[in-house]
Amino acid sequence: MAKQTLVMKFGGTSVGSTKALTKVIDIVRDARKEYPRVVVITSAMAGVTDLLLECVKQAAQGSVDGLSHSEAIMKDIHFSTADDLIQDEKLRDKTKQEIDTLILSLIDLCKAVAVLAEASPRAMDAVASLGERMSVRLLGAVLESAGLKIKAFESTELIVTNAHFQNAHPDFKATTEKVHSVLNPLLDEGIIPVTTGFIGATPDGVITTLGRGGSDYSAAIIGSTLPADEVWIWTDVDGIMTTDPRIVKEAKTLSEITYSEIAELAYYGAKVIHPKTIRPLVEAGIGLRICNTFNPSHPGTRLIANVPSDSHARNGQVVKAVTAIRNQRLVTIEGRGMLGVPGVAARAFTAVASTKTSVPLITQASSEQSICFAVPSESAASVLNALQAVFAGEIADEDIDRVWMTEDVSIITVVGVGMRHTPGVAGQVFTQLGNNKANVLAIAQGSSEVSISMVVAAADTELAVRSLHELIVK
Repeated sequence: MAKQTLVMKFGGTSVGSTKALTKVIDIVRDARKEYPRVVVITSAMAGVTDLLLECVKQAAQGSVDGLSHSEAIMKDIHFSTADDLIQDEKLRDKTKQEIDTLILSLIDLCKAVAVLAEASPRAMDAVASLGERMSVRLLGAVLESAGLKIKAFESTELIVTNAHFQNAHPDFKATTEKVHSVLNPLLDEGIIPVTTGFIGATPDGVITTLGRGGSDYSAAIIGSTLPADEVWIWTDVDGIMTTDPRIVKEAKTLSEITYSEIAELAYYGAKVIHPKTIRPLVEAGIGLRICNTFNPSHPGTRLIANVPSDSHARNGQVVKAVTAIRNQRLVTIEGRGMLGVPGVAARAFTAVASTKTSVPLITQASSEQSICFAVPSESAASVLNALQAVFAGEIADEDIDRVWMTEDVSIITVVGVGMRHTPGVAGQVFTQLGNNKANVLAIAQGSSEVSISMVVAAADTELAVRSLHELIVK
């Protein structure tokens, strides 16, 4: 059966300049030749969201002195591209006027925040959404000027979320209904919908955001609810690589990767794709491809269904990629009085949750005399304080000897579905690190056996990554 529907999401660098948008025009035009139904999703132009958030941060501290400079930067970024690529004067002026109105709303929002000396999560979302709202108007006009039949609008008309501002969760049932009612009539007429990533709205129409990197998630939500045949994520790299090429210059692009592997990579530091993107596509059985806007002829990386792990092992593909998460601290709760006492772990992680901190790695010895876990460095002090408060009685009674944290560490993860049921992989990993004098502070492996994570001192991060990358079959 011929493929019909394609959802394409373009990242910030892909829409961040005249040169990039010229590539986007060609990509969309070529996709339309292959797929009769195409949906385009855009991020904010590169750097704009950071600039918006800095504006509101400064405003919350009572400073609005930099607003006029930020206003000038945003106008220059958007208007210069409009002047370059939108030929029709009326369309160009209309686009610039709409973008100018959004920039003025930023000024108003920041002045209101400065008066209150506080930026609520709702206000933060209102500000953060402006990047995509400006970008969709620019991209829509650029594609229309290039002769493509498009309709640009905000994804607040499509994605319904709860009111958990800054990290909203979609209501898939309500979103599916809206996606079908809004997009299908346009697609049936051969129109290319151009919409925003990153943002949604509550049932009352209040703007929310899906969290940083949420444009990928938007593409997965829309792709899964349509449903699309495929979702393509256009970025500025050729796909998912075996490791960070800034650390290992021999790093290569993976031609394909399984859903379970990408889930591990996305969680453990691979920046190419947002972790939440995976689940809706897996559940809907939709293909995903990572592509390079600046090298569109490259096949990129395709996600494939999980296959028997022994097939990877037979092909020599045991370890497929190595990732690193920097700026972590190890927090340890230890004491002989913990042995056999129920509820210690539950109380510990309830305390961590109260600080709104995510824990990427946990390990506990069978002796039950200590629990060790990683948290982001910026959250470590608040986590430590919360734990000391919760266990104050046990510390006073010496049932718990101490709660303490390390200096900065990194979590290094080796990923590969071929590791599952393959004897000796862990031995190879730790032998490789030992031979290269990289000391391991903690170890964790999930029951899926698709990855092994280990913690090393911050100074050993690059050494560990380079050492483990040597295990990947060239």
